[in-house]
Amino acid sequence: MEFSIRALAPQGAKTGCLVLGVYQAGAAQPPLLTRAAAAADRAARGRLSAVLAQGDLRAKAGATLLLHGVAGLAAERILIVGLGEQKEFSEPAYRDAVRGAAGALRELGARDAVLYLTDLKVPRRNAAWNVRHAALGLRDAFYRFDQLKTQKKPPAPALAAVTLATQGGPVTDQARAALREGVATADGVALARTLGNLPPNICTPSYLADEAKKLARQFKLGLEVLERRDMERLGMGALLSVTRGSHQPPKLIVLRHAGGAKSAPPLVLVGKGITFDTGGISLKPAGEMDEMKFDMSGAGSVLGTLRALAGMKAPVNIIGVVPTCENMPGGQASRPGDVVKTMSGQTVEILNTDAEGRLILCDALTYAERFKPDAVVDIATLTGACVIALGHVATGLFANDPKLGEALRAAGEDAWDRVWPMPLWEDYQEQLRSNFADMANIGGRPAGSVTAACYLARFTKKLRWAHLDIAGTAWKSGRDKGSTGRPVPLLVRFALARAGK
Repeated sequence: MEFSIRALAPQGAKTGCLVLGVYQAGAAQPPLLTRAAAAADRAARGRLSAVLAQGDLRAKAGATLLLHGVAGLAAERILIVGLGEQKEFSEPAYRDAVRGAAGALRELGARDAVLYLTDLKVPRRNAAWNVRHAALGLRDAFYRFDQLKTQKKPPAPALAAVTLATQGGPVTDQARAALREGVATADGVALARTLGNLPPNICTPSYLADEAKKLARQFKLGLEVLERRDMERLGMGALLSVTRGSHQPPKLIVLRHAGGAKSAPPLVLVGKGITFDTGGISLKPAGEMDEMKFDMSGAGSVLGTLRALAGMKAPVNIIGVVPTCENMPGGQASRPGDVVKTMSGQTVEILNTDAEGRLILCDALTYAERFKPDAVVDIATLTGACVIALGHVATGLFANDPKLGEALRAAGEDAWDRVWPMPLWEDYQEQLRSNFADMANIGGRPAGSVTAACYLARFTKKLRWAHLDIAGTAWKSGRDKGSTGRPVPLLVRFALARAGK
């Protein structure tokens, strides 16, 4: 799908589908036309307002009404999209309208469309925000993962081109930059979603390493892939303990985008890459275990973020570190009660082999110190407790630096990929006490997501560090089962905001 942005009169837009917005009015009143819709209505001699007066469209945000061959307009089809009440119009209503339009366009045979939504006034936001979220919303709606199906549903002709149109003056450089960012971010989200959706017999640690190699070749990124012997030499006993039961070799992927000044310290993103998690000896219940292929979503989000930032040639220095392996049972697998030595020199008593994500992350976080980073953010589907605490709306945010935490929160609000701050208080560290090692790898059921973060905090005392627990936001279950690509939009916005973009 190709995107463009330009000033254009709606009545003269020669396109397969012209998308116009209308606001919901009071009871028994026809919807209120936006500026673009009113211009189109005048050219059509009141045809649009006449149809709307019949009550065929409830102008709830995201509702749609399709018209064909309206005299006076050059477009083949007119798609009218509800925006909700004008006085209550805000970010959610705008995003619902974009999704509603995208859902309708997906079912049409139109090869191109002109969209008059990005020049709407969204409180607290500007045109650049509108453009970015329009591109993301459209691409998200058109994402499909069907490459492994032999019986594919015949699709409607693909929407090949979308013009984001405005009536008000020339298009600004900020709007063009926002479009580039939106498209590049959508590319990164799509990569993260596809990696998450692939089955674990395909998306192995070696597969993730190969994907990193493809990105390195395509965008001229720096790449290093550490093998088992490299990890043994570095003393990554915690990471290696997780992979002992698997026949798949572990990998530690390091991918670099150097778009900023050489002297600028990098941002390091560390993504949990458990390509399948059985729980190990602490075996998970069989029900829904297939969803444990999504346990590499942190890794997918790191690769997706690097792909997005490299694709837009972002002026940032960023390093992705991806520790990846499987967590399987077997005769060589780690046992509850084993004690391992981490790369930091600290020892860990493994009380539960299903708390494996923190074991691979702690060694990767220690490894990240060598890059002398400005900040480190790890991303992990770490705890079911975070799902209980926050559901599937917000990602759990833990940070040992208030300014870093606030920057991530603000980026999440801007990207509408939101987070919620959680405590890292020293009080919780007592739950990790072990009689036989420096610490245990679990702290019991109370505050499970907090104690998991507190465990990681023991390996980040030299770093400005934040932890994103995406267990509730990285994928959906049920009928819409699949990867979401979160938190790629948040991470891209955060990295760009640090560069003043």
